[in-house]
Amino acid sequence: MSIELFEKASKMKLRFQTSRGLVTTEDLWDMPLVDSRTNFSLDALAKWINRQVKEAEEESFVEPHSTKNTTLVLALDIVKRVIEVKLKNIEAQDKRAATTARKDKILEILASKEDEGLRAKSAEELMAMLEGD
Repeated sequence: MSIELFEKASKMKLRFQTSRGLVTTEDLWDMPLVDSRTNFSLDALAKWINRQVKEAEEESFVEPHSTKNTTLVLALDIVKRVIEVKLKNIEAQDKRAATTARKDKILEILASKEDEGLRAKSAEELMAMLEGD
């Protein structure tokens, strides 16, 4: 599904209106998820497009189907997909960092235990160990 979204966007040469002007679909990957200072973020863009989608929906009291601006819906779907991927990447980075921190802690404790073992040896045992190397 996401490949179809990006294929449609590229065929349409879809651009996104932001506080810094128009950006391409590829530019979305470089935008921050949130930025309260500049309002230049994926979150701000998604909110703005979502408002546009809601405003563009015109409900008919005779026809059961409402009309939607398909370009706006596509734009919103693309921004939401970019957000989803970026959030998953952050989660994966956090997991890797936690795993690395845990392994580092274990190695630190192992080194400490080895030091304790060496400290418990007598001078003669330590000398024998040195001569054995």
